[in-house]
Amino acid sequence: MAGNLSVFHILWILALVGSSVHCHFGPELVARVAPQVSPDVQEEAVRQLMQRVLGDRASNLFEVEVNKALELRSYQFRQLDNGKVLIVGWDGVSVCKGFHYYLKYVLNMDLDWFKTHIELPAQLQPKNVTHSSESASWFIYYQNVCTWSYSFVWWNFGQWRRHIDWMAMMGINLSLAPNQEAIWQEVYTETGLNADEIDAHFAGPAFQAWQRMGNIRGWGGPLPPAHRRLQQLLQQRIVQAQRDLGMSVALPAFAGHVPTGLPRIFPTANFTSVERWNQFPDPYCCALFIEPSDPLFQLVGAQFLRRVIQIYGSNHIYFSDPFNEMQPRIAEPGYISSTARAIYNSMRMVDKDPVWLLQGWMFLDNAYWSDELIEAFLTAVPRGRMLVLDLQSEQFPQYQRTFSYYGQPFVWCMLNNFGGTLGMFGSAHLINAGIMAARSMPNSSMVGVGITPEGIGQNYALFALTLEQGWSGSKLELSDWFDQFTLTRYGVNDTDLILAWQLLRGSVYHFHGLQRMRGKYALNKRPSFNLKPWIWYNASSVVEAWQLLLAANQTIPVEDDRYALYKHDLVDITRQFLQQSFDQVYVNLKSAYRKSQLARFEYLAAKLLELLADMERILASGEHYLLGNWLEAAKELAPSADQRHIYEFNARNQLTAWGPSNQILDYATKQWSGLMQDYYTPRWSMFLDAVTLAMHSKRPFNATAFRQRVANEIELPFSNLTKVYPTEPVGSTWLISQEIHDKWQSYAKDTQFLHHCRVAVKLLEGNSSIA
Repeated sequence: MAGNLSVFHILWILALVGSSVHCHFGPELVARVAPQVSPDVQEEAVRQLMQRVLGDRASNLFEVEVNKALELRSYQFRQLDNGKVLIVGWDGVSVCKGFHYYLKYVLNMDLDWFKTHIELPAQLQPKNVTHSSESASWFIYYQNVCTWSYSFVWWNFGQWRRHIDWMAMMGINLSLAPNQEAIWQEVYTETGLNADEIDAHFAGPAFQAWQRMGNIRGWGGPLPPAHRRLQQLLQQRIVQAQRDLGMSVALPAFAGHVPTGLPRIFPTANFTSVERWNQFPDPYCCALFIEPSDPLFQLVGAQFLRRVIQIYGSNHIYFSDPFNEMQPRIAEPGYISSTARAIYNSMRMVDKDPVWLLQGWMFLDNAYWSDELIEAFLTAVPRGRMLVLDLQSEQFPQYQRTFSYYGQPFVWCMLNNFGGTLGMFGSAHLINAGIMAARSMPNSSMVGVGITPEGIGQNYALFALTLEQGWSGSKLELSDWFDQFTLTRYGVNDTDLILAWQLLRGSVYHFHGLQRMRGKYALNKRPSFNLKPWIWYNASSVVEAWQLLLAANQTIPVEDDRYALYKHDLVDITRQFLQQSFDQVYVNLKSAYRKSQLARFEYLAAKLLELLADMERILASGEHYLLGNWLEAAKELAPSADQRHIYEFNARNQLTAWGPSNQILDYATKQWSGLMQDYYTPRWSMFLDAVTLAMHSKRPFNATAFRQRVANEIELPFSNLTKVYPTEPVGSTWLISQEIHDKWQSYAKDTQFLHHCRVAVKLLEGNSSIA
């Protein structure tokens, strides 16, 4: 790399030699954005958290103390003479992290996104253990702006309360609070826009993340005014709960995107129409961007941020993403620099001590953003006043290309998931090595580690691993970590369970490469003969892990909801087997069609439909794999009964068409019971029937006619349906999984099946399972 450095960059690096950017910016940033909440308030918040997690009796086994005399972001615990365990931390989050460590590594008990209560044995006596730890990351960050639309969109405060508890216990001390529509309603009204112009701008509940970033406008709306008020009240409670525990919260700042009606009020202002995003049609695309050089930018930005701070308070950190998947108007360093400076100055007009939190996503895989333009953008803001989220460090890190973001502090982030899609996937070894490498890079400006999934609810082990490695100053031993994860998850030291998770660690969680992974398998895609499934691991590893999980059924304790976690994982691994088997059958189905092998095609078509039926059965047995939960939560959020249809439309459309006419078809696809039965299976049935008819008629399959038909008869109508789906699981997960296992293992030994399924799914070079 050195041979490609410019003279400026060589001088810049030499100027930093001997300095520690990480150590310089980390404490300063933490101090600047830390909430001004007294130790007493934080201690009480931690006590209440312990009561929610353990119950009143068990939580009395602990005493807590927030002590600012400790090292920054550290905790320690020891047993007192009265038998209780005292946990002392620099702030409330640090105490909670120590509490979690005690539960996981002393008591062998843990929690996750779905399990937020721990049942301690009635006669438990605290162990006499002394331990201290200091975070290797000044910031442990969590959230993606899209997570609020893909996962949090229908949540109430009870769900948020439990999730905030989990966040604190994982050591997370920085997150987002993006809700802003009620504030913009006031700002736009005061500028002179009428209600129709405002309503035409706001997207529906499930699509607000992209409206906020200027990608779309109005789609999924109109947004009820009552929704804006209720969401603002909800976020006020969320922010307060986070700050009481010592968490910092980044609030929205103005990014330049405004409704198309604003030129009516300011006819002489300099507006630019943003580019069309993902082929969204009028009137759902192309909001306006106020040129940052125009005085109106500062006026609107300051007016908005004042209201934000008035409503939510401030930790002096604000996020603004002006060019998310959109290109600035001019590819010239001066323009780019002045744009960044104007955005930052709009913050400084209101807050004299701001930090700009920026998602580095816009620099990724975008030919527009040359090194010169990135440098112009980043260096326009004083060093230490911008905190960059390197959004997908585990696969496409940008901190290396940008020389550690030209000295701006950054957070190493694992994204791992797009759209909240299901599918076991991850890169445990790259997470482990990548975090340590970024920290030790010469003149690194890395100040933290984060997780930035677009959606949660899957692959929990990978996110837990990232957060733990983010806190740890030494490299975690992956084999040991997964052993401990297994023990604390199921509450039993079982060799079958341990081997199962080691097999998953070395297969589905051992991806490395530059291929784009969006969690979608052939099963979830619109049927065609153009799909190209690929796999990065030995499929037999999943089968073996599945068998081991099934065999461990009798060893899982029912106490402390351990068996519920086991059932969840059993659904997940059965689902993984079925989707990879679907890919296997599909590539052979495609082969049969191209070779005009009608009998083989019909045999494999029947097997595809059988796989879909089995998928529906296993998913219906899992409480976290039900379409009904998503739809009912959406309808419950509606401010009034007559608006429930808008919310259900939003919920259905996001999962399927993602737009008025399949603009982002199946991007946020979910392998959920209900969707499998009434969306994916009908699509494949229609496809298989059409191809079979064409083969019988000895004529080519008309792919164009099929695309039009499936869109008009299944995909687009699904958003407007109102069928009610179960919100409780049906059937025994273990029995269903065992039946599916026995059936498909018998097929794996059947000579006819093996003859018809002789083509293998493409295995990525260098990506097979490890021991």
